[in-house]
Amino acid sequence: MPAIGILHVPHNSTVVPCDLRTNFVLTEDLLCREILKMTDWYTSELFSVPHDEATTICFPVSRLIVDPERFLDDDFEPMAVSGMGVIYTRTADGRPLRMAPSPAERDALISRFYHPHHQMLANTVRLALNEHGTCVIVDCHSFPSVALPCDLDQAPDRRDICIGTDPFHTPDWLLAHVTARFVETGLSVDVNRPYSGAIVPAEYYRRQAAVSSIMIEVNRRLYIDEDTGEKRAGFADVAHVVQRLTREIISLFRRR
Repeated sequence: MPAIGILHVPHNSTVVPCDLRTNFVLTEDLLCREILKMTDWYTSELFSVPHDEATTICFPVSRLIVDPERFLDDDFEPMAVSGMGVIYTRTADGRPLRMAPSPAERDALISRFYHPHHQMLANTVRLALNEHGTCVIVDCHSFPSVALPCDLDQAPDRRDICIGTDPFHTPDWLLAHVTARFVETGLSVDVNRPYSGAIVPAEYYRRQAAVSSIMIEVNRRLYIDEDTGEKRAGFADVAHVVQRLTREIISLFRRR
């Protein structure tokens, strides 16, 4: 039976396929450092819930290959001006990452990674709607404790949790509930900063109110050593809080 909850995990992978390694101009050490900075480490674990409660969709390669949460059209993608559109050509601090792909190379990467991922998400939403009449997408992220040079929001006061919303697809009651529950656990919360929005498949975006979505970003200082990517001693405690609330979100939609 299709689950009513859908966990979208776009930036967890560190995989760089061997046949694409030569696209990058960075040395192996510098590429590893860039992956360390840009990966949403362990989000597939932080947000892990039983399979009968949610379907988890993980992007299979590093966002340095293709970023599934960027708009395909650079005219609509704010990060494109920094060389970090759907296919990155610049590092987080503005250095060359790879040569700009030719139109054929770009189409090949989009066809290989971006389109299948988004089709899988759309299909999963469709199955959930057919079965339950509604569904909720939890967009699962983490973020660095200090703004990267490429970040649009450079403010230093980064809270423990960032909640991203969409005015059409994030019900007010859901935002209020999630915010209150995180605060109850002693975590500080900001809404739509330093990052904003929540993913919805294009075919349902601003068209189908039965598709709800909320983004949850966990500050990496809570659960990893940001210089090494190693888990902190309190990783399990943070994961417990995130998993409990994720399951609670799904349960709320199951009861409505």
